[in-house]
Amino acid sequence: MDTQTVINRPVIAVTGSSGKTTTKEMIASILQRRWKTFKSIENGNDVWFTSQYVNQIDSSYDMVVLEYGMTHLGNIAQHCRLIQPNIGIITNVGTAHIGNFENGLSGIVSAKSELIKGMNPEGILLLNADDFNSTLLASKGFTGEKITIGILNKADYQAYEVQYFDRGMLFQVILDGVSSEFYILSLGRHNVLYALFAVTVSHLLGMSIVEIKEGLKTYYKSYGRLQIYYLKNDITLIDDSFNAKACAMKAGIDVLSDIGKGTNIAVLGRINDLEEYSLQIHKEVGYYLADKNIDYLFTISEEAEQIGKGAIESGFSKNKVIHFSSLGQLNNILLGKLHPKTTLLFKGYTGFPDEEKTLDSFRMNETISQLINYYKP
Repeated sequence: MDTQTVINRPVIAVTGSSGKTTTKEMIASILQRRWKTFKSIENGNDVWFTSQYVNQIDSSYDMVVLEYGMTHLGNIAQHCRLIQPNIGIITNVGTAHIGNFENGLSGIVSAKSELIKGMNPEGILLLNADDFNSTLLASKGFTGEKITIGILNKADYQAYEVQYFDRGMLFQVILDGVSSEFYILSLGRHNVLYALFAVTVSHLLGMSIVEIKEGLKTYYKSYGRLQIYYLKNDITLIDDSFNAKACAMKAGIDVLSDIGKGTNIAVLGRINDLEEYSLQIHKEVGYYLADKNIDYLFTISEEAEQIGKGAIESGFSKNKVIHFSSLGQLNNILLGKLHPKTTLLFKGYTGFPDEEKTLDSFRMNETISQLINYYKP
């Protein structure tokens, strides 16, 4: 397909259970090196934000990069009616907000499929070949161009020789028959997948390899998304506390397991919007953690306690699982008592401001700030 015959001005919409903001920022960072590019502000991805973007996107913009969030069926369809994309990206299909869907995962698949049905039918659709749930999307009837990206599974655009390097990730991609090396200042194989979406879109739109490389090096990283702090006594703190979804929590656990060189501690809070699926999904995170290079699991909030129970059921030592009922209890364990060469991951929902009123209100950012100040180099 000749991309330009279908797409006069690229309008790129990114949705998915995780990685929307990161993928959007990576794409915009590359495209704006050559073109005037409009992008969603921060993680402003609900329908109200899109309704505001309608009046902000004028003819002066060459490129438009938006993220389409959803919490209920019909949200993404509303996005598409407001601003119809001609390039659609679905990063993955997970259990985020599953409590809002009567049909569980199948309801989420239907909701994500709204992007496919609502975008330009002759446009370009990008899907994650490594994500099994993405095979359930309603993409068979899409008449435009379908492109897959992946690391583990065969894909149209594939990353290989993926490795941790100098506080970021290195990976190779074959473009136009030539292998090119890319670097991102973010940790985790999941971030390589998001970068691969950005590489693919940019390449399709005619960006040079040099432009793509430079754009990936300088994309905007939102607060609390796998930010790494290197502190005194060789203590490393991974702040991934912005929000918590099961797939993102597992990705954070992977990073902790991969980069930790001494004692590895996962500090995990609750996952939001799960309702009747809460017990099952929190336990599944525990099952996942049990097989990783993790030494201790600290949980806080009633729901997150199930992560510890799941880990123990999968063989993780019950003596290395500690549940805390308050922020103060956790601080007493961490402040001034961390051994050298300790790596900590903080991941959890931080949506409630008053820690004294409810166990669900764990404000991880408060503890993170105290730790950074206490152990600052």
